[in-house]
Amino acid sequence: MALVFVFLYAPIVLLIIFSFNAGNSNTVWQGFSLEWYEKLFRDRLIMQSVYTTLLISLLSTIIATVAGTFAAIGFYSMRRRIRDPLMTVNNIPMMNADIVTGVSLCLFFVAFFNFWGDFAVWFNSLQGVIQLPTRLTMGFGTLLIAHVCFNIPYVILSVGPKLRQMDKNLVDAAQDLGCTWMQAFWKVIIPEIKPGIISGALTAFTMSIDDFVISYFTAGSSASTLTMTIYGMTKKRVSPEINAVSTLLFVTVLVLLAIVNIREARQERRNARRLHA
Repeated sequence: MALVFVFLYAPIVLLIIFSFNAGNSNTVWQGFSLEWYEKLFRDRLIMQSVYTTLLISLLSTIIATVAGTFAAIGFYSMRRRIRDPLMTVNNIPMMNADIVTGVSLCLFFVAFFNFWGDFAVWFNSLQGVIQLPTRLTMGFGTLLIAHVCFNIPYVILSVGPKLRQMDKNLVDAAQDLGCTWMQAFWKVIIPEIKPGIISGALTAFTMSIDDFVISYFTAGSSASTLTMTIYGMTKKRVSPEINAVSTLLFVTVLVLLAIVNIREARQERRNARRLHA
């Protein structure tokens, strides 16, 4: 296990170290410096890519978490013979190759845009009050839709086990005590499955930041994520500024994981104290 962790994290440690290198080499240490962090915040291309990546990740995480949570609750309420086939369908996008998902979404958007163009021309010819755009292109919107689509299954997979662990009589007990179904939903179901929701949201967020293949096929030419920008740089030479932005992203994700784990550990200790009391 130690060798496995060294193999996984040694490259990340080297990346973090050389992000503070005074020179532009990734192999020769030339002194401590914050030069690459200063240049990072002045590089408009990289900062625009970071902004697009974070915005897409946050929006897709929020949408996928809400949709995935309600979908998981719907699956939980179904009979097993109906739920199991739907869960199998839900697992296909996670097992499927990213290249297949990316190409299929790209073809879907192209086909839909062609259909929309013909429909808009026909609709505009019938009346002159509302003029629909006749030409749609891939960009921020298609990128966001693609990220939401491949994030929802991860949220469902995270929330589902928490629903199965929940006592089925809690909702009935809350309603017997005077709660409406909606009150029972917010005060009983959501607190019980909150760890699963948080875990699913973190998974969706990290998957969105990390994605390249699906983004490459669905972003078009008007939007670019950080991974796409880095890929474009590899054709020439990767700037040490990439070490700096990668370090910031890694530290951000690490801090988020630490906060969530500490919060969950405290919640478990509180629940244990209540049980003992």
